[in-house]
Amino acid sequence: MTDQRTGPDGIDGLAASFLADLEARTADPPGVTRQAYGSGEAAAHRLLAAYAGRLGLPVETDRAGNLYVTLRGRDPAAPVWMIGSHLDSVPHGGNFDGGAGVAAGLAVLAEIKRRAVQPRRSIVLVAIRAEESTWFPASYIGSRAAFGLLAAPELDLKRSDTGETLAVHMRREGFPPERLLGEPGYLDPARLHGFIEVHIEQGPTLVLDRKPIGLVSAIAGSFRYRSARVRGAYGHSGAVARRHRHDAVFAFADMVAALDRLWADLDAAGKAATITLGEVSTDPEMHAFSKIPGELCFSLDVRSGDSQVLAEIRRDLEAIAKRIEDARGVSFDFGLLTASTPAVLDAGIREALAEQARRHRIGYVVLPSGAGHDAAVFAQQGVATAMIFVRNENGSHNPDEAMQLEDLGCALTILVDLLAE
Repeated sequence: MTDQRTGPDGIDGLAASFLADLEARTADPPGVTRQAYGSGEAAAHRLLAAYAGRLGLPVETDRAGNLYVTLRGRDPAAPVWMIGSHLDSVPHGGNFDGGAGVAAGLAVLAEIKRRAVQPRRSIVLVAIRAEESTWFPASYIGSRAAFGLLAAPELDLKRSDTGETLAVHMRREGFPPERLLGEPGYLDPARLHGFIEVHIEQGPTLVLDRKPIGLVSAIAGSFRYRSARVRGAYGHSGAVARRHRHDAVFAFADMVAALDRLWADLDAAGKAATITLGEVSTDPEMHAFSKIPGELCFSLDVRSGDSQVLAEIRRDLEAIAKRIEDARGVSFDFGLLTASTPAVLDAGIREALAEQARRHRIGYVVLPSGAGHDAAVFAQQGVATAMIFVRNENGSHNPDEAMQLEDLGCALTILVDLLAE
């Protein structure tokens, strides 16, 4: 690898400083918490605005609270490059998920300015609100709002920790939600030359392949049931024979086993997907050691980069539920469905980034993203979109994220050289 400037005075020094300050201001042991439209996210946005001010770069905020920092190019009429990511986090999450992408964008602007190079196109760093759907049961709230895609009913969605609506939280942060409705979005796809999001990898591929960065080919879509349940009948654990039982836990176990077989068949057929049952519980006010469980609540998160695979799994899920209902005398209620659409990313930008990586002798792999990202919204709006993953041990959505600054520096090197041209 050549032409790499790292360390406190190098290309990644500003990113390191920003990430350290970000962690300090949003610490919530054992990790960080930056609630969507809450105090942690707001503190992160204030910090970014302060850093931009020190660089002498103008800052704007749209009606949804997304923040934009601009390095002006020679041709103000030319469609702009946009880079960035989100600044919210999951509760007690890691500091790098989202934050590393914003730090990278800040470092890119600072480095191009340091070189006294004025690129033809303006380069705009965006810090996006409310990407993490753990807070509100909807995907990509901030980026969709930027394009004028947020629907009125979504303003009534309740935040998981407070029970208050998105509209209430937005208004509290100084962004009247009614301004988002009936008006064009702040972002116009025709005014964007391209969007590039830097993000830590949330799986193990780059660690196992010993590569510092990955270039993302596609972003998975999903369908999700966040508040599903199976209802049977409570009864005495010793007094009801198997043939007379309507046991919610055994019915759920049947579903888990059937979904695992379905997933194995999809894998064998080369159809990539993930199926996750992340929350499972019986009612603590009703369950007991000697009681047949009459109700069980669960969540279901299904993802794939192929819309047809998602549709196939959903059809099979309905058939599985019907078979179990008939066999065990129970009923499934999957509740509200939320979903996102898969996105194929731009091959041209990906190859341009790959060319820079080869020039600098930076190792990379091309891989899909099983996790969702704001980049999907940009791609679905017709914006040429790319993503750079940065190697990161221990996964994400936990305090043990372990991105190395040198690996982020590799992403910065290829991004600066591409955008400075």
